Formats: sequence, structure tokens, C-alpha cells
Amino acid sequence: MARIAFVAAALLCAPLAFSQDTTIEEVVVTSSLTHQTPGQIEGPIHVVDGDKISEGASQSLGEHLATLAGVSSNNFGPAVGQPVIRGMSGNRVKVLQNGMVIRDVSGVGPDHANDVDLNNVQQIEVVRGPSAILHANGTSGGIINIVDNTIARTDIEEPTATLSAESQSVNDGSGFAGSLRRNVGGFNISYDYKAFDAESYDIPRGAVLHEEEHGEEHEAHEGEGEHHDEHDEDMTTLENSYFETTTHRFGVSRTGDWGYLGASFQDLSSTYGIPFHGAHGGHEGEHEGEEDHEEGQEHEEEGHDAHEDEQIFSTTDSEILSLEGQFIIGSGPVKDIRFSLRDTDYLLTEQHAEEADEEDEHEGEEEHEEHSEEPTFFSNESTEVQIVFNLGTDDAPRRIVLNQVTEKIAILGEEAFMEPVKSTETTLGVFAGLETNGFDIDLGARWDDIERKGTIRELHHEEDEEGHEGEEEHHDEEHEGFELEPFTFKDQSLSGAITIGRAISDSLTASMNLGIVNRTPSAVELFMNGEHLATARYEVGDANLKTERSNNLDLSLSYESNDWYASASIYRNRVDNYIFLRDESEEEHEEHEGEDHEGEEHGMHGNHGGLLLAEFMQSDATFTGYEIELGRRFEVAGGELDIRVQRDEVSADFNNGGNVPRITPARNVLALDYSRDLTSAMLEIQDVDSQTTVSSFETPTAGFTLVNARLAHRIELSEDTVLTISAYGRNLTDEIARNHTSFVKNEVPLAGRNIGIKASLSF
Repeated sequence: MARIAFVAAALLCAPLAFSQDTTIEEVVVTSSLTHQTPGQIEGPIHVVDGDKISEGASQSLGEHLATLAGVSSNNFGPAVGQPVIRGMSGNRVKVLQNGMVIRDVSGVGPDHANDVDLNNVQQIEVVRGPSAILHANGTSGGIINIVDNTIARTDIEEPTATLSAESQSVNDGSGFAGSLRRNVGGFNISYDYKAFDAESYDIPRGAVLHEEEHGEEHEAHEGEGEHHDEHDEDMTTLENSYFETTTHRFGVSRTGDWGYLGASFQDLSSTYGIPFHGAHGGHEGEHEGEEDHEEGQEHEEEGHDAHEDEQIFSTTDSEILSLEGQFIIGSGPVKDIRFSLRDTDYLLTEQHAEEADEEDEHEGEEEHEEHSEEPTFFSNESTEVQIVFNLGTDDAPRRIVLNQVTEKIAILGEEAFMEPVKSTETTLGVFAGLETNGFDIDLGARWDDIERKGTIRELHHEEDEEGHEGEEEHHDEEHEGFELEPFTFKDQSLSGAITIGRAISDSLTASMNLGIVNRTPSAVELFMNGEHLATARYEVGDANLKTERSNNLDLSLSYESNDWYASASIYRNRVDNYIFLRDESEEEHEEHEGEDHEGEEHGMHGNHGGLLLAEFMQSDATFTGYEIELGRRFEVAGGELDIRVQRDEVSADFNNGGNVPRITPARNVLALDYSRDLTSAMLEIQDVDSQTTVSSFETPTAGFTLVNARLAHRIELSEDTVLTISAYGRNLTDEIARNHTSFVKNEVPLAGRNIGIKASLSF
């Protein structure tokens, strides 16, 4: 309550302000298959304008959206920030680009970045809750759709070009971007380029935490310094947290009265360090605590010492070819036909490198020249085809959608913990929108036929353990191996959602969103079995997992007047067969560690190399929460001042007792936005509560307050030439902050104070 009072007082007392975004009632929601504006389903939809993205810092997708109501980020360093919506993460939240799901390997592990290019985007659309089923299948949490104009759907009338540059202080980051739009001989040509390079980022002193030896839990919100060693107290830079990216997007299209037809090619490559790795760091104490019963096991200590001198980095390379078009028929039952075809070839390579001397900083790729181990390759080769038949009108849309995806995910190399999995997904969707008796109704149903072909890996131990002592270095080769058994998972399910909206008055509207969403277990949840060192866990899937069933109810109110605006949503999501990754307890871990040296009582789970055993399990769970936003606009000094305050909170419990792990804590946001002529400014205060409602295998997280700001000014150099200069600051108070949803929240805190500047020239 004290935090709520603080935010309310700040709202009433703020003499001047800068905001984040205003109303969105006129914005076209391109990913919608029913009504094309959010007026009918205002509650769960939010649209972020592309200018807000371009004026802010270069950062992960999750960090860009982390202050939206109900949205947070599961970070694994600056390059990796997978979005979380209403406590849901992973494959329950789909990331789309121009209406089609991005096919990368972010679902394989939290240390893998979303393969997105946020350069020169038009907008980002966020749909929370059951309405997301109108956009993609299996989305019990929501969807995020990144919209760009690489394939122009209308003719480019005037040629335009943009050049921009950026510099950040927290990581010595610098970048350059350029874009071109032009119509040549009736063909619309577009090209976008961006390169950004950042060193390891600065953190507040004492921000890194390690668990006490023997597995004792630290207090996350009191006396953090008591649990740091001397090195951690002095640490002001998070080692191995650098990243660099390069993207190219090229598009061509032709339009006419008949519709449009276009193609695009995107090449995205990146290199980023993984600042925490299971071979060292978080489980250091566990290895040390085992010394009393590890006599004769010198090979484990030697392996640990070797890993301490290593760093882990990932490189990604993706090539995406897209074809897209719309053919307008104009008469008959079918008004137009839209189609999309996307072919993705994605590769992530995870490598070990010898650690450079402490005084040497990361420069280019020099520190990666010496590899200590063979790399691991994560690949995703997919082809997706979608056809949309429009049978209605703009006021009463009727659409039938056919969608088929073939996707092959493979993990090969040194730490391959899952055999290749080939998935085929076929979807038939029917969507409609209508207005009747003052009600706006959107409804949709999806029938999914999903097949996943993979291999079950079972760890096998030979019974003969004689002669084990003194020959441990050959244990992996002579005493254990994986037995492989082909397995096919098949599932057919029907999902549906309905949104009913009504205008109570000229200013007040209400909506109810109901959804039943079925989500098939992912390839990782079914087939994983092996060491996932990035999360310091030995992860085991279960081929007997059942399909999740999300029963979601969302009630929303929206108010809009000349000066005031407000919205409120309350939701309840009962998830049958909720799939989660359960860490073993301290007692179970100690028991399994003993089994590593005494025998194979637990078969395939007996030996997991000192890592925590984490198994994918199922249990019914219920998510409840709310989102509240209140704002007012003022005329101040010849400009408009927009002041907004919001709060969101979610809780999640298993029906048979206990808390769902890694749930976002409650948050308050105060945002002030001021614009006058060619100048705009923003001040944002994000106040995050501590999270003490945790599962039995996670630690609490301290609360924190982040202060962010941005100032932008446009200079019209000529009629067609505009120079935009923007400066931004993030975490201006240099606060120690960590995302509770992160698997590595203690070892990988959020960045410290960051001051940056951007300059963009459009002509």
C-alpha cells in the first residue's frame, strides 16, 4: 500500500511531466483477423509506436516492452530479453513479425535471444490474454507482433532515406543504421541496415550475488552484501556481457487495383557473451561442498577448474525469405485472398573460449580465437504457409485461415541435450466480427493438428562398476551412454475465443474476453534430456506430457474524455496440465550427488554432473491478476503534458498447493510525457515490489526503482530534410535491480546507469 500511495502522490504533485504513450484508438492493428482497430477489444491490446523504439536505447525486445502493463522481461544479459505476459512465458507467448511467428530457438533455452530486428519498425502490437488466439495458435499468454514496411503494401510516393548513429555509456556501445525507400519503375524498393557493437556492461557495485556454500539460501532483500565474496563486492562490470548485431532487410513489391505482391529477404547475425554459465559461478559452492565425499574423484575437480577459465559466447545467423501478397476479387463471396510464405534458416552456435587476461577488454573477436571445447549447434529450419480468405467487410469481417508449418529443430555438438525434432503443424481457423444491439463481438476458433517426431534419450549405466576408482576420467565413455528410442507425439485440439464489447456511454466502454486455448507441449518439454549448462541444470523432458488447456476470463473497462483516460483489466486463467520446470530440492540434490558415486539407483537421473536436476512436470495452476492505468493530459507552456500512472500484479498458484515459479512481482509505473512543436521529453519511474511469494526451489527477489528519461528535438534543415537528436538515460539512480523471472537473476543483474545519444537524418 505504501508503494501505491507513493505513486498516487507523485501523480498529484508532479509539476511538470514527460510521458510514454497516449491513446491508441486510431491505430490499425495489422495482426488482427477480425476488427482492424483496437476499439472493440481495447482492454488487452497495446500498440507501441515505432518512433518510441527508434528514439530509445538499442536493447532486447523484452526490455523495450518491460514497462507496458502486464508485460515484463526474462533477461539473460543485454542481448537476451524474452518477453513475459501476465506471468506466462516461453511458448505461451508468441513473437510475430508481420503476422507470422518468428522461428528461432528462443524456446529451447532462456539464454537464447529472440531473432528480431527492431530497426525502423512501424509499431509493435501487444495482445494480452485470450484475444491472442485470434492471432496465433497456442498463445495462452499473448502475442507480440513486430510490424515493418519492408514489403510495401501501397506505392511509395516520395523517395526517402534515413541515416542514424547511436552511442551508449554503460557498455561503450555504438551503432549505425540506414534505410532507403524508393519507387523504381513501378516497383517499391526498401532496404534497412543496422550494426551495433557493445562491450560488457557496467553494474552497480555489489549487484552480483552467489548462493552460500552447501546450498544455503541468501536473503534477497536484506543484507545482500553479507553474501558476496571480496571479488563480487568490487565488481562493477559484468564480465562476458558484450553483444553485437548486424541486420540487413531488403524488400520489393508491386501494387495495383488488383492488390499487391512482394518479397523480402532478411539476414540477421549476432555475437553475444553469456555472462553466467553452469560450469562456473552459481554452483561453485556446491562443488566445494562435495569435497568431503569426493575422495578419489579428482577428475571432477579438475574439470571444474578447467571450466573456471572459460567463457561462453553465442553467435547467431539467420536468413529469412518471405513472399506476401493480396489479390482483390471484389465480387462474390470471397472479397480478397491474402497469402504469406516464409522460409527460415536459423543457426545458433554456442562456444567455449579461453578467458582473456583480466586487464584485457573484449575487442572484436580476438578473445574467441582459442576454443577449449567443440561448439554446440542449435538450428531451426522451417517453412510456413498461410492463406487468408476474406468473406466479409470491414464492418463485419469473416475470415478463414489455413496455415501449415514444418519445423526441424536440431541440437548437435558438445552439449547436445536433445536429438533433432521435426514438427508439423496444420491449422484451420474461422474468425468473425459483428455488431448487434450495441455490442461489438469478435470470435474465433482454431483447429490444430500437430505432430512432433523426435527421439527419447534415456541415460544408461553399465552394471559393472568394478575398477571405477582411479579410472574416473573414462567414466563417461565406458560406464554410461544414451539409449535412443524414436517417439512421435500427435495431438488434435480445438481452441476458441470470444470478445464482447459495449459502449456504456460516449466515454466508457466495457469488454469481456473468454478463451479456451490448447497448447501442445514443445519439443524441449517432450524430448530434452541432458546438461543445460547455461542455466546450471540437468534438464529432463517427459514424452508423456499432456496438452495444456487454458481457460481464460478477462474483464476490461476503458474510459476516454478530452483530458482524462483510464483502463482497468482483471483476469483469471485456469490452466489444466500446466507445464513447468521443477528444480530438485537441496535434499534431493545431495541425495543424487551421492548416487553419482554409489550406483545407479535412479537410472537415467542418477548422474547429472553436479548440476541441479530440473524436470518438466505438469500440475493444474491458476493465474489471477489485474492491470490499472490512469492518465490525464494538460496544456502546459504551449505544449501538451501527459501524466500516466499504472499498476499491474499477477499471482499464480498450483491447485494442489504451492506457488508457480518465476512470477513477475507487482509493479507501479509513473510516466510523464511532454511535447511541444518539434520537442518531446519523457520521464518514467518504474517501482517494482519485492517478490517473496516463491516456489520451494527459488529465492525471493528484492524490490527496486528504476528512473528512465528521454529528450528528443527535431530540426528542419529544409523542406525535405529533418535532423532528429535524442538523448536518453536508463536507471539514472544506478539502482541494483534484477528480474525475478530470470533463471540467472542473482548472477546477471540489470545494467547500471546508462546515458546515450542518438542522431538521425531523414531526407
